[in-house]
Amino acid sequence: MATSTSKTETKVIVVTSGKGGVGKTTSTAAIGAELARRGNKTVVVDFDIGLRNLDLVMGCERRVIYDIINVINEEASLSQALIKDKREPNLYILPASQTRNKDALDQDGVARVIEQLKTEFKYVLCDSPAGIEHGAQMALYFADTAVIVSNPEVSSVRDSDRIIGVLNSDSKLAKEGGEVKKHLLITRFSPQRVKKGEMLSVADIQEILAIDLLGVIPESPAVLSASNQGIPVTLDNDSDAKQAYRAAVATLIGEAEAVTNPGSSKGWSFLKNMIFKGETA
Repeated sequence: MATSTSKTETKVIVVTSGKGGVGKTTSTAAIGAELARRGNKTVVVDFDIGLRNLDLVMGCERRVIYDIINVINEEASLSQALIKDKREPNLYILPASQTRNKDALDQDGVARVIEQLKTEFKYVLCDSPAGIEHGAQMALYFADTAVIVSNPEVSSVRDSDRIIGVLNSDSKLAKEGGEVKKHLLITRFSPQRVKKGEMLSVADIQEILAIDLLGVIPESPAVLSASNQGIPVTLDNDSDAKQAYRAAVATLIGEAEAVTNPGSSKGWSFLKNMIFKGETA
């Protein structure tokens, strides 16, 4: 691995949701790949023990030999378990186990792994299982930043509100008197369906959750296509979803410049205008 990174510079980011099927793992892969593309040494960690889908979305399922549980149990070293992405030299994945259950994650063991990762990576992205059970709690416990993924539907937003409560009470930062920085990522958004009253608007969701908006990912066949091919959408062919994720990452790391697709009406600037026109028209 490359030169060690100072622990004080590392950000531990949990990508989480209250409801399953909202695009959380797809978003983890997209965000991680974009951070790496921008030159940041990044690792994505799959906490969905027993299911293990992140390696599929990232196209490295055949390269998994050891996993996070092997590292926690000292059956393998971290360097043995980490898989380096073949497309982005700064991107790594630490896969979950398919043969264990979530109780195999213990807080001390996760703490050791996170501390090791912080010495090597600038960004540690934790892909949380949906909900608030044990695996999800382990994924969010050590985070200093949370990306809360929600679809524009009532049940998804309600469950996201529950996750915000867990972050505010059960995270390590909260227990030490601090607060996890929370960002909202809205996925599968369609301004046309908002107009028809079939989806909540961006303003509705923000009013309910009252956290900073990171980005709005449009409902797009490009997301499913990329996932099925094992390619993070931010590394795939150009699409409105790719531009939206790239813009979200620019916001996440505090860069002010807009991310657009030059010469195309489907760039993020156009998309953003369309979204907010769509919900107010």
